[in-house]
Amino acid sequence: MRNIIVLSLLLLNMHHVISAPKGVVASLKAKWNMTPFLLETSEFIGEDGNEKFWQFIDTVKELTVYKQGESVRSYYNLVIKKAGQFLSDLQVNLLRFALALRSYSPAVHASQQIASDEPPPEACPAFVSIHGQHGCSTKDIKKLVKAAAGRPKPYLYKNDHTYPGVVKTDVPVVILYAEIGTKKFASFHKVLSEKAEEGKLIYVLRHFVADPKPRNMLLSGYGVELAIKSTEYKAVDDTKVKDSKAVNAEDDDNDEVQGFFFGTLKKVHPELQEQLVELRKHLLESTNDMAPLKVWEMQDLSFQAAARIISVPKFDALKLMRDLSQNFPSKARSLTRVAVKQEMRKEIEENQKHLSETIGAHPGDGELFINGLHIDLDIHNPFSILDILRGEARVLEGLHNLGIKGEYQSKMLRLPVNAVDDNYALDIRHPAIMWINDIENDSTYLGWPAGLQDLLRATFPGVIRQIRRNFFNLVLFLDPLQEESVELVKLAELFYKHKIPLRIGFVFVVNTKDDIDGFSDAGVGFYRLLNYIADEYDLSQALVTMVSLYSKVHVGETLSVDTLTDYLKRKFPKANAERILGVESEYDDKRMDGALFYKKSGLGALPLALFNGVPLSPDEMDPDELETIILQRIMDTTTTLQRAVFMGQLTEGSDVVDYLMEQANVVPRMNPLILSTDRKFLDFTATPVVDDWEDTTMFSFLDIRDKTAVMAKRMKYFTNTGADGMSTVTMWIVGDVEKVSGRKLLLNALKHMKASHGVRVGVIDNPSGKPSTDNTVLYRAIWAAFLTQKNKAAADFVQKLLKEEKSQLLQQGTKMKDLLMQGMDVDAFEKKFNTMEVDFIRSQQLFCRDVLKLNPGQRAVICNGRILGPFEEEEEFTVEDFHLLEKITLSSSAEKVKAKVKQMGMKAKHASDLVMKVDALLTAAPKGEVRRDVHFIKDSHSVLHLSPRENEVLYDVVAIVDPLTREAQKMSALLIVLSQVVNMRLQVFMNCRAKLSEMPLKSFYRFVLESDVTFLANDTVSSGPVARFMELPESPLLTLNMFTPESWMVQAVRSPHDLDNIHLQEVSGVVTAEYELEHLLLEGHCFDLSTGQPPRGLQFTLGMSRDPLMYDTIVMANLGYFQLKASPGAWILRLRKGRSEDIYQILTHDGTDSPADDGDVIVVLNSFHSKIIKVRVQKKAEKINEDLLSETSESKGIWDSIASVWSTFEKSITGGSSKKDDGEKKKEDVLNIFSVASGHLYERFLRIMMLSVLRHTKTPIKFWFLKNYLSPSFKETISHMAESYGFQYELVHYKWPRWLHQQTEKQRIIWGYKILFLDVLFPLAVDKIIFVDADQIVRADLKELRDLDLEGAPYGYTPFCDSRKEMEGYRFWKTGYWASHLGHRKYHISALYVVDLKKFRKIAAGDRLRGQYQALSQDPNSLSNLDQDLPNNMIHQVAIKSLPQEWLWCETWCDDASKTVAKTIDLCNNPKTKEPKLTAAARIVPEWVKYDNEIKQLLRQVQAQRDTATQKQTPSPSQHKKADNLRDEL
Repeated sequence: MRNIIVLSLLLLNMHHVISAPKGVVASLKAKWNMTPFLLETSEFIGEDGNEKFWQFIDTVKELTVYKQGESVRSYYNLVIKKAGQFLSDLQVNLLRFALALRSYSPAVHASQQIASDEPPPEACPAFVSIHGQHGCSTKDIKKLVKAAAGRPKPYLYKNDHTYPGVVKTDVPVVILYAEIGTKKFASFHKVLSEKAEEGKLIYVLRHFVADPKPRNMLLSGYGVELAIKSTEYKAVDDTKVKDSKAVNAEDDDNDEVQGFFFGTLKKVHPELQEQLVELRKHLLESTNDMAPLKVWEMQDLSFQAAARIISVPKFDALKLMRDLSQNFPSKARSLTRVAVKQEMRKEIEENQKHLSETIGAHPGDGELFINGLHIDLDIHNPFSILDILRGEARVLEGLHNLGIKGEYQSKMLRLPVNAVDDNYALDIRHPAIMWINDIENDSTYLGWPAGLQDLLRATFPGVIRQIRRNFFNLVLFLDPLQEESVELVKLAELFYKHKIPLRIGFVFVVNTKDDIDGFSDAGVGFYRLLNYIADEYDLSQALVTMVSLYSKVHVGETLSVDTLTDYLKRKFPKANAERILGVESEYDDKRMDGALFYKKSGLGALPLALFNGVPLSPDEMDPDELETIILQRIMDTTTTLQRAVFMGQLTEGSDVVDYLMEQANVVPRMNPLILSTDRKFLDFTATPVVDDWEDTTMFSFLDIRDKTAVMAKRMKYFTNTGADGMSTVTMWIVGDVEKVSGRKLLLNALKHMKASHGVRVGVIDNPSGKPSTDNTVLYRAIWAAFLTQKNKAAADFVQKLLKEEKSQLLQQGTKMKDLLMQGMDVDAFEKKFNTMEVDFIRSQQLFCRDVLKLNPGQRAVICNGRILGPFEEEEEFTVEDFHLLEKITLSSSAEKVKAKVKQMGMKAKHASDLVMKVDALLTAAPKGEVRRDVHFIKDSHSVLHLSPRENEVLYDVVAIVDPLTREAQKMSALLIVLSQVVNMRLQVFMNCRAKLSEMPLKSFYRFVLESDVTFLANDTVSSGPVARFMELPESPLLTLNMFTPESWMVQAVRSPHDLDNIHLQEVSGVVTAEYELEHLLLEGHCFDLSTGQPPRGLQFTLGMSRDPLMYDTIVMANLGYFQLKASPGAWILRLRKGRSEDIYQILTHDGTDSPADDGDVIVVLNSFHSKIIKVRVQKKAEKINEDLLSETSESKGIWDSIASVWSTFEKSITGGSSKKDDGEKKKEDVLNIFSVASGHLYERFLRIMMLSVLRHTKTPIKFWFLKNYLSPSFKETISHMAESYGFQYELVHYKWPRWLHQQTEKQRIIWGYKILFLDVLFPLAVDKIIFVDADQIVRADLKELRDLDLEGAPYGYTPFCDSRKEMEGYRFWKTGYWASHLGHRKYHISALYVVDLKKFRKIAAGDRLRGQYQALSQDPNSLSNLDQDLPNNMIHQVAIKSLPQEWLWCETWCDDASKTVAKTIDLCNNPKTKEPKLTAAARIVPEWVKYDNEIKQLLRQVQAQRDTATQKQTPSPSQHKKADNLRDEL
């Protein structure tokens, strides 16, 4: 073997000179400096709660002293070790992942940003800000706090870290800006935390690094693609580029290349290192065969890749999938030789059929599920996946700690705990309701059909089906004397009269005294009168009576007895008024019931309406709105009922009202405390080392979770078990049983327990004073009974003890032994009672204080871990409330948890504990989406299985992916990292597509993600992860694209190479591309409250308190969308000064960090996640008829303060001809030219186009360039060009909105930018803009074009020439779709157009274009020339003014004769000759070469100046200084 290798190497050496490896390396850095790991760690821990954050801070308050002596790696490990005291092993892994992602860096930098806005005092390593005044040392605090009261309090943000001292609102707020871990911080922290604990001040901490080291921080969590470009038209610049230095290329030697394992060979033959590298390169180049495949070779590629992945050892399979998908173009040929087994095909097809039926996944789709949660990789990025992993970790660790593992874990996780239902309904099957009508039995409705199937009959939208069933029930709770009752009764009659299928019932809440005279109380009289009419006549007559009675009542008055007696005399002259209304009335039946039902129901203030039992909110009770609301409810309920009938849940024989009242959301009474959606839970998942509560001191040192676990372990219960001996609902009653209220609460709980199986009750004492033998007599008696008596005897005894007369006897000196009952073990009780210590009661009091946050003596109820309370002093929690609480707990989750725990087969007491603990854990977990159960019919040939480590918390991950898709490129890398971060059971199903007709992937791809921070060999931290493409084939032309999270605005900042056209054959060494995260996007939607429409043309500005106008934006009509550029920090959003602020005001906002109705909209950006806000505005009363986009003069203010559209003024250099003053005086005298370019060649054309424009006009010019795709070299040199030629320029930047259909190809994205955002790219002050393609040469004054009359059209384009006859076959617009669509109109070219922006905005042209684009772009075959096809397609909706033909001449379509009058010449591609652009330019346009040389000369001068400047800079600092910097990296 050795000889073979040596021979191969010798042969190779004859041909090859050893060359540097070629490749591409891309990196992305943050705009801000590296943030210290310690601060990021504190933010990570802070997510687990404020208390943990401060405990961690106490542990690390002087940690930075270790920086000096340690290497960076060991200091990092020290930080992790300190964090490990507060985190589990899984959480530590997630922390390492978060630090590698720099996920919390924005939170740290946001604090830094807020600090710089203060601004920090000079030379202060840390400082306090007390109501606006600053202090640099702890000595200043006292003085500043004294004087603080007179100054306004500072604004605190949601994410601020406030020290958990005594909560008071009337004390000064002290904000400490410091770096955790430094000495200065520790001294401040000591003073402030002590004062906060005494309640003298509120202490808030914000991160502040006084002297941040300028060190780049590379980010990860994004993808980089090298797409293979079509070379049909040569578009590469021939200017040579100076190569960058070679970059260390760490190759992956473990791969096998044509049978050679180079990793092993290098170990065995270290002396042949260099030659082996060459051999490997040679073999790779021979396999990197890029020759196109035949169609029959492509057909099976997806299955062949899957077969190859499944065949290798499991632990290599994911790496192979990553390699195949990310380097597919060079791996394709090798895959064509793989054989695919028939059983694999069959299994894949069976599974695909099953997946399509269960989760709607089709062949080729990529889906990822973590514990059944669907992770859509189009929406989710590594930052949000980290959040999901953390959220899941809490539940998974909880279940793991509670001993629930394996299959039971996934069963528990998938339990549908629908804990919180906003619209609970009250049971309306109650005798106190007086039903006015009954749809099912009244003769009025006899003609209606009664079948349920009629619900499914088709009707016109909005029609209410008339069916003889009580589907819709309205109950009105009224006090007849309230003024509001009048309108409600009239409305009820309206519904009745119009035969709306609504069953209407009344509950009258009137005086409940026994003997009361209807002649003195109009409410009672009213009730008796109605009863009389209902008895004598019928209920519908009673409704008529109510209406006529109320019609006599004037506005502002209430119903009087006189009105009643008058009515009675007039309508029923024979009736005996005394017998009907008097004290001895015969019509007083059930009068009390209404008031009693109302009281028991727990409903709020009258009047009230219930629709099918669901109470309407007070806002909805407005009589003007109520009619619409009821009709809307009928519509909504119809849909639900239709589903029930269709699914067979509601059948012909069933009683509809019973069906409605047996739904899960129906409750016997309404108690907002129990039903509220804001719920707090105990965490039972800890496993404390000690379980001792007799030693109070020991107990006091335990943290919240440990205290809870000890309580749960030591608790004793009164039980009323079900048949299986288990208790599903566990109530802990907290209170002071020496007080009446405490005794009553416990007594009610015991009464409820006796009536209800499966409930157990435990008691926690929360004495009002310090526990002693005197003030805990009753509680010790209860506890002694628990310890010594059988369950029933203990419960009976305690119930007797709690009765008031017994506690009175005890207080009067009766001995406890005299109160004992028969059947009790008296001796055991007495012995226990007399020897019991009170220490454990002190521990219980501590538990109440620290965990339940109760004051001594306060009461609370804990039901399966859910905390209700503290109760108000007077508040009563009745037996009915316990009943409701049990019902809610059972129906939402406890029943389901019990069923699963029962399957585990354990002892009853342990099982009851487990139900309580699991229920608390699952119900407390935030409600995400539904968990899917994804499984496969067979999984031996098509599913890759990776088993988890035993006895650790495990994640269940299922991936469905076709190995040759974009999803696979990303998912394979993501799964490899996830497997390093968490312990997972992984199944990857090969979801292959059959019969491929084209190459499935046309790009190389890298997903930049690491599971932990990496260190270099010398233990310093590496600056971060990069995308490394080595071993690329050299022949294809590549273009580099970045795929970053949705809210990132990224731009290339350094690369000498043309990143749009990378051709490795012409490059020696490595192409480096450095990108920067320039901004985080703040997106929003804005609506006008009065119209509900977006306020088109409204402008917002964003800034900091010291610089309020940093960025600005315009609101689109599509979805009221706007976007602003920002970075981590606290921002203030305002209406733009000028027309926006004059006409509009901000009313409310959502998703922001200031209260919704606050005038100042404050937004804190502190993470890499997208931030989307909603703003609602309204016109000011006096400006109600004004229009933002009206023709009236634009206020000069806007023009003065124009900073930019979406960006600050990047740079605007003004040359001699255009002085700033002139620009302001004659606003119209600036020619605005817009252009886009990508790649060095087009930028070269762009400069020449600019020069040709400047040469032909005397008008000052301002160029607007789309910044997104310009190369770093263009951005560096444009300012020099502006200086030399005297023009202004601005770089505008707009992020493609997430809701607008995304393009994937770079060229099409650029086309989109040319047409889709014209209304929002430029400030409102720009009236007209001319777009000129980069490859155009101008020969006339463009002022002519700007001043041309567009005759009412928003834009003008030049039509395509018809004069060159030999190209007739290529004129696609003359036939097919275009010929019929355009009719007699012409097809226009998009290389040059002029836009009247005022008109364009006024007719909402931008919104129409985007709407049409959204509709057409879903079809990949439409809009093949996007920027040109779209306006031509919309020609009927948005008119185009055809410009005179001479405005655009292009050799491809126009004859030579017309060239002499051409005002601009465009270098169109020629589909016939495919001539390269550079040769065409020099041939067609004589002046082009002259312009080109002039620009080259200028660029050479610029380069020379730069080289001189570099040489002048001082030599690098000493080695010693460098070592210092390295230490400070953390």
